Parts: sequence; structure tokens; C-alpha cells
Amino acid sequence: MRRTVRLLTGAALAVAAAGGATAPAYGSGSGGLDVYPSTAAPGAQVTVNTAVCGERGSAVGDAGPVGAGTFTLAPSTHEGEAIGAFRVPPSAQPGTYEIVAKCADGTRRATGDLTVALTPAAGPLQPHGSVKTGVGGALGTDPVQTAAGVAALAVAAAGGTWLLHRRARGDAF
Repeated sequence: MRRTVRLLTGAALAVAAAGGATAPAYGSGSGGLDVYPSTAAPGAQVTVNTAVCGERGSAVGDAGPVGAGTFTLAPSTHEGEAIGAFRVPPSAQPGTYEIVAKCADGTRRATGDLTVALTPAAGPLQPHGSVKTGVGGALGTDPVQTAAGVAALAVAAAGGTWLLHRRARGDAF
């Protein structure tokens, strides 16, 4: 019985040691930088946040690869995270870019990916132009077409009135 317990204890310790070796070391290495939205169009505002810098930690972000330069991440009240924002330049080319935030203490950093696309991947599309319903927008803004439509309606009204007037007098068709 003792031999089985020793074997199981040894196996459990080996598994725990292997798990500890593969766990992320946030205290000295790099961790996660949440990028929202993770896919953005040129000109869009991007927000980043990380908990790597600690409860009251701040950081300096680098969005230089996408052309946005540096930005500041300040402590927030949301679960000890530092938060910051930058705008994707209108001249940004489509692709995936690594965004880096270095903690103010100089020992830790966080990384995340931003994908630049020509159109936003999520979110509502903004309408533009008029609704193409057929009847409601038939006149348009062209003055020649508007005048032609008004003239056609005037001729039809005059012709209908003349025919009704002849019929009321008893004239033959």
C-alpha cells in the first residue's frame, strides 16, 4: 500500500512541476493585451487594456507598426487593469500588427494583435444615399426629368378634363 501511495505522490509532483514550468510568468515576461476591436478599419478608434501591470500600474503602448505611434495606458477601476486608446491612421495598410504595452516599472510587457481591414468586421453599417424604393424617389434631383414628369402629368390632366367635358355636353366621340 505504501508503495502505491509513494508512486502516486511522485507522479502528482511530476505533473505539478511540469505544469508550473509551462505556466505564463506574468511577473517577468509578457502577457496578454486585449485589443478591441481586434479587427478595425483605417480611421477607427482602438481600445487596449491589460492586467499585467498590476492594480495601480500604468504603461506606455506602442502602436508604431500600424503607424499610430505611442499612447498611454492609465490605471482603471475595472479589475485592476490599465486602459488606453489610439486611432488607426487613415493611411494604414491591411494586415496584422503587434501592439505592445510596456509597464511603467520597466519589467513587464503585454502584447496583442490588431488586424487592419479595409471594412470593419463587426458593427452596424452606416446608411448613405437615398432609399431606392421605385416610387418615392422617382423624381430625383435632375431638373430636366422633373420638368418632363410635371409636363406629362399636366397633359394627362388636361386631356382627361377635355374628354369629361365633351361627354357631359353630349358630344359624340
